[in-house]
Amino acid sequence: MLNRRGFFSRFLGIALAIALGIIACQPQSPTSESTDPQTTSAETSTAPILLNGTGASFPFFIYQRWFEEYNQIHSNIQINYQPTGSEVGIQQMIAGTIDFGASDIAMTDDEITQVSQGVILLPITAGSVAIAYNLPGIESGLKLPRSVYPEIFSGAITTWTDPKIAGANPDLTLPDLPIILVHRADGSGTTAAVTSHLSAISPAWESDIGSGLSVPWPTGVAVKANAGVSAQIQQAEGAIGYVEYAYAQQLNMTMAALENQAGQYVLPGVESAAKALSTVVFPENLRAFAPDPEGAESYPIATYSWILVYQTYEDATKAETIRSVLQWCLTEGQKVSAELGYVPLPETVAQQVMAAIEKIQT
Repeated sequence: MLNRRGFFSRFLGIALAIALGIIACQPQSPTSESTDPQTTSAETSTAPILLNGTGASFPFFIYQRWFEEYNQIHSNIQINYQPTGSEVGIQQMIAGTIDFGASDIAMTDDEITQVSQGVILLPITAGSVAIAYNLPGIESGLKLPRSVYPEIFSGAITTWTDPKIAGANPDLTLPDLPIILVHRADGSGTTAAVTSHLSAISPAWESDIGSGLSVPWPTGVAVKANAGVSAQIQQAEGAIGYVEYAYAQQLNMTMAALENQAGQYVLPGVESAAKALSTVVFPENLRAFAPDPEGAESYPIATYSWILVYQTYEDATKAETIRSVLQWCLTEGQKVSAELGYVPLPETVAQQVMAAIEKIQT
């Protein structure tokens, strides 16, 4: 198993490679074989099995960790995952060109009806979206009120010395710099999570811009993928943007504390995201959101992230393998969630997802 320092060093390099569009995600060579008496025939077979997936960049770090570790245990099973954005994951599921997809926003009923094999939505990990910034001399402590950060993202507030920002941060010496907003260029579930929250707290945002995988941003620099947004923020003084917390954490980015529904300023993190998602109850289709969570300790922008699988696979071995991989991710895989900046699934949610996995058929 990769140690934490080695894993972070390796994937920070990969994250920057994504920003340049040259990432190549390939599993590592195996080091051991499973001794679990309950392993499936696909796992114990020596015939190679390749699963191809694409979609959300939000869960990239944890998916790569899971899929590498699974390959180390089951040497004949390789899982190639490309973090191309949630919109691409959904599109490729509809086109039937991948074995599984991933999205930070669950597919709609209309999208699902376009897939002849059927689709099962599996919320398999969760996390928060950080508002990261690059301000010289300010390494921490920035607070953004609920009335202010929607105006930053809409372009209504254009400088860091604006009285609305300064008034919430009397102890900080804000630089006299223009605000450079950085947002996603690709169809993104991270964008959907952020814009759903902004729509929930700002009637002006909801009416003028709205929410979704892509929105008509009135200002800012558009960059592909969480890694691309992270790199752009780090390079430009005065920049602010939204990135999945795991990226911000592992790249040591500075993050703002956001005012939540209870009027408290909360930083993103595993515990504050878990608090935000603690009241989410999943219906039978496993599609639920928390655009403006209650609770004094809740970070206001948190979401589940879904793996998308077909309900029916023509290849029985592939179906069996996907079931086994996902069952492992729900059990052993959850143990590394907090280490990587993600929220371990609550037991009740894990049980619902496990039951849904059993619906995969041939």
